[in-house]
Amino acid sequence: MKDIILFDLDGTLTDPKEGITKCAQYALAHFGIKVDDLQELMPFIGPPLIESFQEFYGLSYEQAEEAVLKYRERFKDIGIFENGVYEGVKELLSICKTAGKTVCLATSKPEIYARRILERYELSQYFDEAVGSTMDGSINTKAEVIREAFRRLNIESEADKAKTIMIGDRKHDILGAKACGIQSVGVHFGYAEPGELEEAGADYMVDTIEELKDLCIRL
Repeated sequence: MKDIILFDLDGTLTDPKEGITKCAQYALAHFGIKVDDLQELMPFIGPPLIESFQEFYGLSYEQAEEAVLKYRERFKDIGIFENGVYEGVKELLSICKTAGKTVCLATSKPEIYARRILERYELSQYFDEAVGSTMDGSINTKAEVIREAFRRLNIESEADKAKTIMIGDRKHDILGAKACGIQSVGVHFGYAEPGELEEAGADYMVDTIEELKDLCIRL
């Protein structure tokens, strides 16, 4: 039985497409890179930003750090709420809490922003803890976020880990879970490329929020 559920945020509980792509567009424009089609920036949804700027647009590490600052310049007051909760998510979280699960957010988004999003969309009440990346980069990868969640939830033994599962929509969620020794659920309704979650080795797969509700009850 899985008593502790870690949820990703972007692409798993909320649809952040507009905010993330417009902020990435804004940051790239600072370097003279013009992107007119926001669809091209969809890969920015999910992974750590500093990795995405390097991988997708060839920025150096130092340039990527600057790009992240430009991204946050727009995101902190505008992009953060160009967002919306997927239909059925509140019921999903309520089901988990009613079943006695410990529910924790584990997102690569800076925690300061993630908590504001939970508050704005009235999701905070469902979470026992909310963990995100740090603004200084000391916690950045999904594995680092999960380990911080372990620390806050006092998950130490292998028995504790066996009762814990990560739910997310990108390979980073699945690979982060593997690196931390826990199982994972990949959700197809988010922003993964075809075959991405399967290749990463998700232990369970769902196509819809309704399927995820059923799985969370059975876990």
